[in-house]
Amino acid sequence: MVAGEEFHGGKGPCKAGQECARRCPVPVPIAFFGAAVLIVVTGAIPLRDVYSQIDGPILIMLAALIPVSDSLRETGATDLIAKLLSDISSGLPPVAALAIIMTAAMAVTPFLNNAATVLVMAPIAATFAGDLGLRPDAFLMAVAIGAGCDFLTPIGHQCNTLVMGPGGYRFGDYSRLGLPLSLLVLVVGVGTLWLFWPMQ
Repeated sequence: MVAGEEFHGGKGPCKAGQECARRCPVPVPIAFFGAAVLIVVTGAIPLRDVYSQIDGPILIMLAALIPVSDSLRETGATDLIAKLLSDISSGLPPVAALAIIMTAAMAVTPFLNNAATVLVMAPIAATFAGDLGLRPDAFLMAVAIGAGCDFLTPIGHQCNTLVMGPGGYRFGDYSRLGLPLSLLVLVVGVGTLWLFWPMQ
C-alpha cells in the first residue's frame, strides 16, 4: 500500500484515526476505515494510486473464504476438527497442545494464503482451547505465527513464487531451508507464547 508518509496531507487523517481509536468509543477498524476514507476525500492520496494498490485476487479469495470459515462453525466441522486435535493431545501438557495448533497452521498455510489460513484455523484453535479448558489467546496467536511461516513451498507466499524462476529453484528446494526454519520458529514461538500468554 502507498505509504501515508509520502503524502504530507495524509498525516493529519492518520493521526485523527489514531486519536479517535484511542479516545472515542469507536471500534478500531471503523476509526481507521474512516481515516482511510478521509485521506482519499481530502486528496492526500490520489484515487488512482489507491486503486492501483488493491490486490483484486486476494480480496476475492478472502471474500470467498469468510463464508467457508462461517460454514465450518455452523456445520460443526470446527468442533469435529477441534475434538480430533483434543483427542490427539489428550494427556499432553498445554504447551504441547500449543505446539500442535501452531504445527497445524504451518501445515495448512503453504497451500492457502496466510490470511485464508487464519480465517479457517482461528475458530478451530479457539474451540480446541475451550475443549482443553484453556484460554484461547495463546492458541490464536499460535495460528497467526504459524500462518505467517510460508517457508515450505513456492506457492505459499508470493515472495517464494517470485524468486523461484530467477533462482532456478525446484519445488523441493524450499523444504531444505524451510523445514529447519519452521522448526526454529515452532520452538521459539511456542516458548515465547508460553511465557507471555497465560493459558489457564
